[in-house]
Amino acid sequence: MILTGRWSMWFLLPLALYALYRTLLQRQYIVAALQTRRILKVYPWQARTTPESGIGQIPGAKSGDVWLAFPDPDQPDGVVRVILHGHARSVWWRRRLGRGYETEKTSQVAEVWFAGDPRFAGVVAVPGPRRLFLLYQLSSGNASAETERNASPEAVVLARRAGVRVTG
Repeated sequence: MILTGRWSMWFLLPLALYALYRTLLQRQYIVAALQTRRILKVYPWQARTTPESGIGQIPGAKSGDVWLAFPDPDQPDGVVRVILHGHARSVWWRRRLGRGYETEKTSQVAEVWFAGDPRFAGVVAVPGPRRLFLLYQLSSGNASAETERNASPEAVVLARRAGVRVTG
């Protein structure tokens, strides 16, 4: 039986809607990939062993938001916390970070590679590099505005060269 007329339309409509959805979603992946590439051109990878992480309990984080802490590049004794803003690729990281206790999954992120400046944006990955994840500070919050004000002029220039929009 050959589908013609209305039957073929009803058969192909779900496929067309799914293709439209994937096309719109793909744009976000491409923008994130280009931003990741620009950051990796400017900043080298740095290995971090068992970075501090948690769920919620920091300014600007909702109750289920997972965050990572990295050393402040301008203040060695300071720490900058970055929230993993959710999208489709954040599920893997969210299941492994912030629990506060050791599991088989949390051991997969015992060593983390980081490239970037945690006050602005960066890329985090597990050794390989695999599971690339783009981290960024939202500039609307008071905490990120405060860290941007504390950044050195050289750090601001590097962040702009990496394609990060920096206020001020």
